[in-house]
Amino acid sequence: MSAALGWAGVTLGFAASVAGLVTLATGLIRRRPALLRLAPVYALMILGGALLATAAMQLALHTNDFSIRYVAENHSRATPLLFTISTMWAALEGSIILWALVLAGYVVAAVHRFRRRREDPLVGWATLVLFAVCAFFFGLMVGPANPFVQVAGAVPADGPGPNPLLQNHVLMAFHPPTLYLGYVGFTVPFAFAVAALVTGRLGEGWLAITRRWTVFAWGFLTVGIILGAWWSYEVLGWGGYWGWDPVENASLLPWLTGTAYLHSVMVQERRGMLRVWNLSLVLATFSLTILGTYLTRSGILDSVHSFTESDIGVWLLAFFGATVALTIGLIAWRGDRLRSPGRVDSPVSREGAFLANNVLFAAFAFVVLLGTVFPLLVEALQGDRISVGRPYFDRMTTPLGLALLFLMAVAPALPWRKASGELLRTRLQWPAWAGGAALVVAVALGARGVAPLLAFGLGGFAAAAAIRQLAVAATAARRAGLPRWRAAVGRANGGMIVHLGVVLLAVGLAASGSYAHSTELRLEPGQSATFAGHSFTYQGMETVELDRKRRITARVEVDGRQVYEPALNQFFFARQAIGTPSVRTGFTHDVYLTLISAPPEPDDPAVIGVIIQPMVTWIWVGGGLMALGTALALLPGGRRRPAEPVRAPARGTAGPPPDPVADDDPVEARA
Repeated sequence: MSAALGWAGVTLGFAASVAGLVTLATGLIRRRPALLRLAPVYALMILGGALLATAAMQLALHTNDFSIRYVAENHSRATPLLFTISTMWAALEGSIILWALVLAGYVVAAVHRFRRRREDPLVGWATLVLFAVCAFFFGLMVGPANPFVQVAGAVPADGPGPNPLLQNHVLMAFHPPTLYLGYVGFTVPFAFAVAALVTGRLGEGWLAITRRWTVFAWGFLTVGIILGAWWSYEVLGWGGYWGWDPVENASLLPWLTGTAYLHSVMVQERRGMLRVWNLSLVLATFSLTILGTYLTRSGILDSVHSFTESDIGVWLLAFFGATVALTIGLIAWRGDRLRSPGRVDSPVSREGAFLANNVLFAAFAFVVLLGTVFPLLVEALQGDRISVGRPYFDRMTTPLGLALLFLMAVAPALPWRKASGELLRTRLQWPAWAGGAALVVAVALGARGVAPLLAFGLGGFAAAAAIRQLAVAATAARRAGLPRWRAAVGRANGGMIVHLGVVLLAVGLAASGSYAHSTELRLEPGQSATFAGHSFTYQGMETVELDRKRRITARVEVDGRQVYEPALNQFFFARQAIGTPSVRTGFTHDVYLTLISAPPEPDDPAVIGVIIQPMVTWIWVGGGLMALGTALALLPGGRRRPAEPVRAPARGTAGPPPDPVADDDPVEARA
């Protein structure tokens, strides 16, 4: 029954996607508005198909229907309820169901949001692109990634359950759906960018109607990446949170280009510039989500995060190639209409800073992309297997990250068009002093090394600059008779809170990556040892037999106070034991304990791994602050003076006339 329901849902979703695609294409080409008005019907049918497929898979998992191959290979009767639910996205075919469900939800939301503009060709073409993407992913489930294939031969009585790493922490239930909400969410701005190119409506209209969609997707992608880092820290037992794993990089790449786009789009909205940049960035962001899907699900990478080898890799790669070719062709076709009416009057201006920001983020993405795919290219061309490790990524991305921190501090203080030296001194004097003070405090506390010290100094500089902008906004709100909390609402002010989160995250990365200490302690029961100013007493070992695993726990007292319990979990169907670290979290540093080697007898010594990680908590707090700032940026802010519409200059003129008010920051001008 579950297989039949699931196949019906997949078929319905695919048929509705193709039918909607053909209907809208006919309506747009033949200019028949009645056909465009059918878009909501097809969107609801697509969502219905996705919901039916999801319900069928969940029913199969909860009723232990091992006649379905996906359930037989990835589920077991002993799997707890939460991980039974998350088993749907624990392997390849089920993850495509989740992807299709999230995509269908976005399609219905977009169609409903623009329901009053159904006959608008821009909305029509964007909806057509959304249906085309739906057709591809439902087509994967109809063909090479069918999640409802039944077992050939005898139906097994039980299955092995999910990968042990995927049922060892509660974050596994939340990290992938959050990441997918970010990944898939970029489909909406991509669809409108393609529609703008097709219709030739390349002004600022499509940017305005997709801004919140982009911010929403970016926020979820940010949270998904942070949750993935937290999962790695809490589960894998190596004491780190980011190892430049290829699949980690696959999620970072669209985040980098999406972040650049969110900054760059403000220049086009204000000055009508950087049109090619903005289209390229939003199209690249979607393309990189497809590339990330290929890297994760094709099985070509050896990664703890990746899925097993499958036949869908060639289809994903073909879709990625078609997307890139389509976008490049459309930009080349509309090249004559993408010329900006304005120009960067001075590099020391807000638009100049945003242009530099674009270059740095693009360089960052290129460095990460090169390090990720270079081993694949070498293997494909020469047959040799090589790896690009952490030293390459750290060495190449550190200077780019520091430069971005500097721009993050300076750019909000710069006016549009041109900045005077006196204005910069006024706006940057206090943040510069704060940065210098942060550097002095770091040195006084014993920090050493050029890169981390620069990170601390620039972090203080950027944090003070963001706080200054929020203070200016609070003053403007007070003078306008608005409550002070309005100073944190809106795109600009929410962005400043995101900047504060980025600063905390950057400082946490610099400190934990530069000043961590680790050792291994071989202790007998009752024996104590000291390391890095902490004392550790091994109290003994405890073994517990559970339904699906054997758990061996070491009891370790830290600093004579609380007892922590690092453990090894031996799942009965897996050969290798899975470690579970135990962490004492603190604002200044974490004490990270792992059980490296369990003693064969209770009285024998155990090997305890100890890692002292400075300021790791700042990473999680920074991620939370970024999520908060994103939510505030989605809320409507206070009234602001609308920008003067940008008109194309007449022949023989240098550009638009100067705007004396626009040379200053609008928030600061009100204050």
